[in-house]
Amino acid sequence: MTGRQPSRLLMWFIGLLGVALFMLFLAWVTMQFQVKLHGMSLYRFHSKHFRFFLRINNSRPSEHQQSAKNKTDSADERELKSENGTKSDQTKSITNPLKPVVKPTEPDFFGDRYAKDDVPSQTNCPSNIRKRVPQTQFAQMFLHSIPVLQWAKHFTPEEYERLSHYSGAHGWGSVGAEVLKSSLGILNTSANQLMFDDWERRANRSECIRCAVVGNGGILNGSRKGKEIDEHDYVFRVNGAVLKGFEKDVGSRTSFYTFSTNTMRNSMRSYAGVGYRGPPISKETRYIFLPDHDRDYILMKAASTHTVIETGPERSKNPPTYFGKNVTAEKFKIYHPDFIRYLRNRFLHSHLLKTGARRIYRPSTGAVMLLAAIHTCDQVDAYGFMTPDYTLYSDHYYDKQRRTVHFYANHDMRMELKLWQKLHEAGLMNLFMR
Repeated sequence: MTGRQPSRLLMWFIGLLGVALFMLFLAWVTMQFQVKLHGMSLYRFHSKHFRFFLRINNSRPSEHQQSAKNKTDSADERELKSENGTKSDQTKSITNPLKPVVKPTEPDFFGDRYAKDDVPSQTNCPSNIRKRVPQTQFAQMFLHSIPVLQWAKHFTPEEYERLSHYSGAHGWGSVGAEVLKSSLGILNTSANQLMFDDWERRANRSECIRCAVVGNGGILNGSRKGKEIDEHDYVFRVNGAVLKGFEKDVGSRTSFYTFSTNTMRNSMRSYAGVGYRGPPISKETRYIFLPDHDRDYILMKAASTHTVIETGPERSKNPPTYFGKNVTAEKFKIYHPDFIRYLRNRFLHSHLLKTGARRIYRPSTGAVMLLAAIHTCDQVDAYGFMTPDYTLYSDHYYDKQRRTVHFYANHDMRMELKLWQKLHEAGLMNLFMR
């Protein structure tokens, strides 16, 4: 008995030691597994958190860009408010942290910053438009120093860099630097700088410059306004202005003819049947380009220097004769692209700018002509522009058969109609209505 007891105790001891070692092993394995589980759960948490962080940060640029787009759509309103001091500091502190993510070279689409010209008034008219503007709803829209016309001095490398961001009529983006430099270089006289370059030489000039601005609207048919129109100091006309046979209704004089090369050529094709052969030609007439493309600058240079156009839609073996064989550079003027963009941004900021037509939209050629007159004349009488009862009249005063007014995506004629009414009610122009 006594011999077996020590051996049993030894076996119990070995067994317990084995169990203890096994428990220790299990405890070690469990700890390792828990550590791995804990490490895995931390990794998953951090991954989930990181993915959430990425989603936030990936969504912010698009949100900011959308915000930037919305801000850009009302850029003129923002900058006008800023200039008027109506934007609160609290608003600034809220919007400043949300800076849109944009490319450093991406320009603002609207670009409500413009060159300045100090062109003195050519008269001392006591009741001119510029003096009446501050008492109207248009006081904050008007920039009295905006350059209406561009000429040789406006081309510089710095200005080309600034304006090349804007395309079409709103900038120089579609015009090569050499074309622009050589074309504007021709416009280097006072006749190219001033709208009314012959005013000081007129023997019968009055105290105020009175302008008749004549559109081609059907409202003029049968109006018998021709004599009244011709009695103004200057008469502005646009595009397919057919005069022969309609003198009693629209007059016979043309001081300024506003057009783009494209609209002029389209008018020559569309209205040849009613007598339109091209721009009016007279000793008095000046030609004001609304430059949409480089072809306008190229045509102006070729016509004024009597040289051929070697490339583009106007190319021919002979110099262009649209403006007469003896036309000189002093007869030509060109609207400044800042002026066109300013009109779009501040006066005709259409809902079309928020649609697919955003890139092609601009004020109509007639609208540019009328607003240019309002910015340069002392008194403006407008004839042949759209009025609220436009459906009563044909599209043009020279239509042989009645044609309804058509609307196109590149202009907002309804908005222009409303603007003419407001300018008339404000006393900044007199709109002919029947």
